[in-house]
Order: sequence, then structure tokens, then C-alpha cells
Amino acid sequence: MWVEIKKAPNLMMAEMWKEFFEGEGIPTRLMPESGLPIGQEATTYRILVPQDKEHVISEVLRKL
Repeated sequence: MWVEIKKAPNLMMAEMWKEFFEGEGIPTRLMPESGLPIGQEATTYRILVPQDKEHVISEVLRKL
């Protein structure tokens, strides 16, 4: 199961978070809140990670 850990105001920020988390070895998915297909630049995106990695995310974010 995937859980939301952050929201990004646009696609560029969402992709930056995705690259960051994947660089830490955490699989990441992006889901537009609007329900439109991925690729819409000016929509809010939900950043999702596997539920079993949620504790790792909190450690990674704490280091920022």
C-alpha cells in the first residue's frame, strides 16, 4: 500500500522530491490531486511511498 508523505505545488517540485527520495533508495510515485494524467505542470501533486518505507522518510526529512 502507498501512503502520501508530501504535497508539491507543481510537477517540477514533485519530480525534485521524487528524485531525492529515489536517490535515498525509496520507491516513489507521483499522483496529481486533480485526477488528470501526470504531466500537468500547474496542478498539485501527492508524493507517495510504500507504507513500509514511511519511517525511513521521516529519518531522511529530519536530516534536511
